[in-house]
Amino acid sequence: MGRKYESIEELRRKKKLLQGEISDLENLLTFKNTKESLSAFTNGLSDQYLQEKIDEDGDEKVVLRKDVIAKQLTSEVKDLLINKNTAVGIASSAFKGGNITDSLVKLGVTAIVGNYAKKNMKSSNWKKKLIGAALIYLAPIALKYVRKKMEVYQKNKSVSSMEQLI
Repeated sequence: MGRKYESIEELRRKKKLLQGEISDLENLLTFKNTKESLSAFTNGLSDQYLQEKIDEDGDEKVVLRKDVIAKQLTSEVKDLLINKNTAVGIASSAFKGGNITDSLVKLGVTAIVGNYAKKNMKSSNWKKKLIGAALIYLAPIALKYVRKKMEVYQKNKSVSSMEQLI
């Protein structure tokens, strides 16, 4: 034995303390209290997103706090948009290219045009079918042209705003 104890009583107290620690760790690892276990595993990161509630049966359960998640998500998106609207943000995004809002706009326009073309292609009228086919083949070309013109405009606008700042 590495250490000599003064009495058997001291050894028994030490044993009880160690058994208590082991049972606490077992409770933590067996998820008897889910919120505490997740808090220990994530070093407290999950505490703000979890809330303990008691259901109709009287059982305690852990639920996500959607209000906190939504508030944090909206603040992140707002910060992203505010930073993008500054002159430096516009200039950097004009030269950088792809970002989240551009991707969302592209997906939205693609979905709208695709659905409209699909509806026209299913029509029995030959004119609408012709419009649907034209949308399928000509819409990507037109959208690329509009996007290039928008990028040129945005670059000119950001350069002029930078000149005004200087």
